[in-house]
Amino acid sequence: MGGRVQLSELVQQPFELLKEIERRSRSAQSGVADSHAREWTGIGFRIGEEQFVAARDEVREVLMLPDAMTRVPGARRWLLGIANLRGHLLPLIDVKLMLGSGRTALRRTTRVVSVNHREVPAGLIVDEVLGFRRFSDREFIDQVPKTAVRCERFLTGSYERGNESWPAFSLFDLVESNMFLQAAND
Repeated sequence: MGGRVQLSELVQQPFELLKEIERRSRSAQSGVADSHAREWTGIGFRIGEEQFVAARDEVREVLMLPDAMTRVPGARRWLLGIANLRGHLLPLIDVKLMLGSGRTALRRTTRVVSVNHREVPAGLIVDEVLGFRRFSDREFIDQVPKTAVRCERFLTGSYERGNESWPAFSLFDLVESNMFLQAAND
């Protein structure tokens, strides 16, 4: 196996699959990187019916919805309130509502993505977190796809794998935007 092989291509060949996993493990342990193996890791999440991925270093943690939050008088509707999470006050933002695509239905799968930003603390409410997603640099395209939730200005491109598209959502661009920073109701 001279060239780089996708593990999914070896599903029907269990012995070859094990050999490739072993080769990669030995390569990783020895510190010898495959020249094509630059990998990007992100957190997959869903807003409405669309899936996105955010850079791992932009996410501090993923949390369950808190039992209680305090409304902020005079704030826009998308700022649902402030919650005390582990002794820190965190504003909770309904991303879908902020983008003008309706309120996020609060369900069992709804999660809070805590943004890892030094200056702007924020907990973004999303419909579901889909876990870690790993992509090679070769799967990235600069083209920003159209989305139903109208978040194109916060997208940096997309990761394409097979027939799946994972738009790359910049959480830092969102929390640094004027729209986000002007949470007071006019």
